[in-house]
Amino acid sequence: MEGKELSERQKRFVDYFVQTGNAAKAARLAGYSEKSARETGKEQLQKPYVRKAVDEKLAELSNERTAKAQEILEYLTSVMRGEQTDEMAMNVGLGGGVTRVEKVRIAVGAKERLKAAEMLAKVHGLFITRQELEISGTVPVVIKDDI
Repeated sequence: MEGKELSERQKRFVDYFVQTGNAAKAARLAGYSEKSARETGKEQLQKPYVRKAVDEKLAELSNERTAKAQEILEYLTSVMRGEQTDEMAMNVGLGGGVTRVEKVRIAVGAKERLKAAEMLAKVHGLFITRQELEISGTVPVVIKDDI
């Protein structure tokens, strides 16, 4: 049953599930009964050949549209180093009180560079974050005299 062919409705279910992440909604959109959509969506995801189709579709989308960790790190590094530019609309004087709006490329500002540096530092564990502890029960406190 592993290599079973998906029905047209199951193919639609896979597509809608990948889009929405919601099995019940995907079942409804694929044409399954409104009343049983929740159960049907759950059942579809439990079928190995449907689950395999979902996983393959997600992998396909991940490969095409999702930035990988290395790509993100390289981009943040280039922003931090000021190698990236931003587009900005600017009024350019033509003389006689006449101006024209032109798009110009400008270097990324200090705020953006600092933000990229902070994000990189977090990724590399260079910041120590404050953590709050929640303690329940009795906590003994010992006070020593300075006598």
